Amino acid sequence: MDTKRDILGRVYLSFIGIVLMGSLVLGRAVYIQRVEGNYWRALSDSMRQRFVPLDAQRGTIYTEKGEMLSASVPTFDLYFDFQADGLREGNGKVFFAKIDSFARSMSAYFGDRSAAEYASDFKAGYKKGDRYYPLKKKLSFEQYKAFRSFPLANLGRNKSGLIVEVHNKRLVPYGLLASRTIGLSREYILSDGKIKKMNVGLEQSYDSLLSGRDGQRMVRFIAPGTAIPIDGTELEPINGKDIYTTLDLSIQDITEQALLQQLEKFEALYGTAIVIETATGKIKAIANLGRRSDGSYWEDDNYALRYTEPGSTIKLVTLMAVLEKGTSRATDSVFIGTAQTAQVGPKSVTDAERSIHPVLTVPECFAHSSNIGMSRLALKAFGERPGELREYMHRFRMDEPLQVGLSTSGKPTFVDLEKKGSGLSDMLSMSFGYASTVSPLNTLTLYNAVANGGKMMKPYLVHSIRQGGVLYRQFEPTVLLSAVARPEVIQAARKAMELVTTEGTAKYVFKGMPFSVAGKTGTNKIWDGPYTYDDGVYQASFVGFFPADQPKYSCIVLIRTKPHAANIFGGTLAAPVFREIATKLYAMYVDRPEPHGVVARADSSLSLYAGYRASLQRVYSRLGLSFVDSTQRGDLIQVRAQNAQNVWRPQQVPANTLPDLRGMSLRDAIGQVDRMRLGIQVEVIGKGKIIKQSIPAGTTPTRGSKLTLELGGS
Repeated sequence: MDTKRDILGRVYLSFIGIVLMGSLVLGRAVYIQRVEGNYWRALSDSMRQRFVPLDAQRGTIYTEKGEMLSASVPTFDLYFDFQADGLREGNGKVFFAKIDSFARSMSAYFGDRSAAEYASDFKAGYKKGDRYYPLKKKLSFEQYKAFRSFPLANLGRNKSGLIVEVHNKRLVPYGLLASRTIGLSREYILSDGKIKKMNVGLEQSYDSLLSGRDGQRMVRFIAPGTAIPIDGTELEPINGKDIYTTLDLSIQDITEQALLQQLEKFEALYGTAIVIETATGKIKAIANLGRRSDGSYWEDDNYALRYTEPGSTIKLVTLMAVLEKGTSRATDSVFIGTAQTAQVGPKSVTDAERSIHPVLTVPECFAHSSNIGMSRLALKAFGERPGELREYMHRFRMDEPLQVGLSTSGKPTFVDLEKKGSGLSDMLSMSFGYASTVSPLNTLTLYNAVANGGKMMKPYLVHSIRQGGVLYRQFEPTVLLSAVARPEVIQAARKAMELVTTEGTAKYVFKGMPFSVAGKTGTNKIWDGPYTYDDGVYQASFVGFFPADQPKYSCIVLIRTKPHAANIFGGTLAAPVFREIATKLYAMYVDRPEPHGVVARADSSLSLYAGYRASLQRVYSRLGLSFVDSTQRGDLIQVRAQNAQNVWRPQQVPANTLPDLRGMSLRDAIGQVDRMRLGIQVEVIGKGKIIKQSIPAGTTPTRGSKLTLELGGS
């Protein structure tokens, strides 16, 4: 019995022990799952391997001369991981030792909260164990650099628990100037509530080239927030390509300001102005300004590519078409009458003003913008087959969307002129600016062809694409039509356009000009969007070129008036903007005497280059240039012109002494400064070679001093 009882006691004891052990294990499992579950799941996530992206740097948009129009700058978002091992070890020894001084630094630098408020929030976050506590967002590089010197922040990520997220912000340094053409970043909200950005303009059209290709790297997370890259897994990002436009910053500024002043003066709804180089088709300026609800103006849409009824500027098509067909000659006369309204075929046609004479020549009909005169010429030429005028529209590329790298608004439209019962009447309306829609850029392209002796150039906005300074693609001038019409027709059209500014609808605006201008005014009622002809909204325009005898630039100005505006005419609303632009461009770019009989000296004391011997030897060898090496020693070389030869001289630079940086590239100069290991801060002004340095050569700068390098030349 004793033996049996002893055995049963041991069995019961073992059973109870097993039950207790099982209960303990089960309880621990429930505790880990329910209480510590989030912590261990996060730790599990942090211990695995995964690929992380390596962002590619977005390309920059420049003018043709290299001025920056749009570039990416980094911004920094900062977070605290209060569960980081460095903050938790030793019961938060580092955290509690540094947090008060860190809070004082935050308060002193940012000035938005007191040190006590900062410290209180940080300690509360630490107590809760927040893993992604938001600290600061959208810091600039200078702010981030200052932040990294604060107590705690200067300990590095592992010990401080700081998480840094770097984002690229697109910067348009010139603000309003051509911002719609370059590309605005517009934000909109998706159905799930997330904010998404959409590029427009060149930023959108060339997005794939500007974006480059992101890289990736596999990392192994050994602790929360601590990752170690795995060697051999990197796929380096390919940075985006740079876009060099045809825009000229000075011309863009002149164009934009002239347009803006007129829009503000008359409270117009919107306006656009385009300047292109006559011989090449390069778009040198393109301004698009729309009125906002607060009365200010901004580049909010591509009005230059918007299709609207063109008004009287289309009369150039009618003039050239009838002269090209031969039904009328430039010396012919047209009966206008003095009643201001006349019956032309099936249509009653009205002029804006009574004719100065009952009979006008063909060029005078154009110069005085007579609807009666131009429709009579069209009736004579196309009365039997109205659709032929539409064929001339096509021949002159008025119905062809011009691809310049910007999205268009709508498409060109033309009434069916072959339709029985209305075709003839619609053709007559089309002859003086209605029953069709074209874009200002299409209109300007035709006028520029006349300025260019009949050769129609395709307008283009992108000059070249480069990557890392190396040419990737070059865009050259493109001829759309070698001759839009016979030479005598082009000559007659040019004379008629000059007559507009000397005797016609724009004579008062261009009176007293120091150079000749050729062009055409346009005024028409608007029926599109929310407006009908009864709402009193007009489109005033002027398009032409200058100087008229040797055209350098062609320009169009188009302004849409507010309802029932006092000034609605192209000759008094749009033409003054054209005059302002033309006058300033003539003074800056056209009226410059060419130097004659001046021969540059081969030996110039201003010729100075500098760099490393090995680099200069490669360059001179590649280019096949000769030089005189005055010494075979020394790594740092200066090159000066002497007796028509390139003479190399060494720079002897003692330790911790700043060399003569003049003539060097910025890259070589920075290398020389870094070798001194004095923490010198370098400020750069301009571009090109270094022509001036703020700290004289041969001196020893103090640690942390500031060195300003001025660049210039080529």
